[in-house]
Amino acid sequence: MENINGKNDFFVIKALEDGVNVIGLTRGTDTRFHHSEKLDKNEVMIAQFTEHTSAVKVRGKSIIQTSHGEITND
Repeated sequence: MENINGKNDFFVIKALEDGVNVIGLTRGTDTRFHHSEKLDKNEVMIAQFTEHTSAVKVRGKSIIQTSHGEITND
């Protein structure tokens, strides 16, 4: 997915506790899990949406930063 500048959008997830799960979901006719990461407290993951990844599910207490703003997941 490209933003208005023609570059892929990145997003940042910072774990606020051990065991935060980050799960990538596919795009297409069937939405499926295709990748999973587990973050420990204070670990940071920088990721982007691609032609294969249409959504990301975050489970656990974390801060998620995107070009659209920041949200805290409690």
